[in-house]
Amino acid sequence: MEKMNQAYEKVKMLVGMEVDDDDHEAASSSALQDTNFIDDFNRNCTLSTKQRFYGFAICLAAGLTCTLLSMLVFFHPIKFGITFTLGNLLSLGSTAFLIGPKRQVTMMLDPVRIYATAIYLASIIIALFCALYVHNKLLTLLAILLEFGALICH
Repeated sequence: MEKMNQAYEKVKMLVGMEVDDDDHEAASSSALQDTNFIDDFNRNCTLSTKQRFYGFAICLAAGLTCTLLSMLVFFHPIKFGITFTLGNLLSLGSTAFLIGPKRQVTMMLDPVRIYATAIYLASIIIALFCALYVHNKLLTLLAILLEFGALICH
C-alpha cells in the first residue's frame, strides 16, 4: 500500500498537482515568499483531480470534434481554417488542465521545443489570416500543413 501511495504522489508531481507530503509543503512555503502574478493566479485557480480530468476530457473532446468537423468543410477555406485551428487550440489547451497553464507554457518554451512552438503559433496566425482575409484555399492549406507539421514536431 505504501508503494502505491508513493507512486501516486510521483504521478501527481509529474502532472503538476499538489502533493500532500510534508517536505513538499515546506519547500512550497518557502517558494510562496517569491510570488509573482502567475504563481498567485495558479494558487487561486486550483482544481481538484476530478475537475482536472473533466476539463481535460471536455476540452479534448471539443477539440477533436472541431478538427473532425473541419474535414467536412475542407473546400470552404474560411470555415476550414477557423474550425481546424480552433480544434487544435482546444486540444492543446486540454493538456493545461492536467499539468497547469504555467507548466504548459514552460514546457512549450523549452529550448528543445521553442522552434516548433514558434512555427506552430505563426502557422495559426497565417492560417487564420489566409482563411479570413486572403480567401485563398492553397495558402490556407499550406498554413494548415505547416501547423500540422509543427504539432508533430512538438
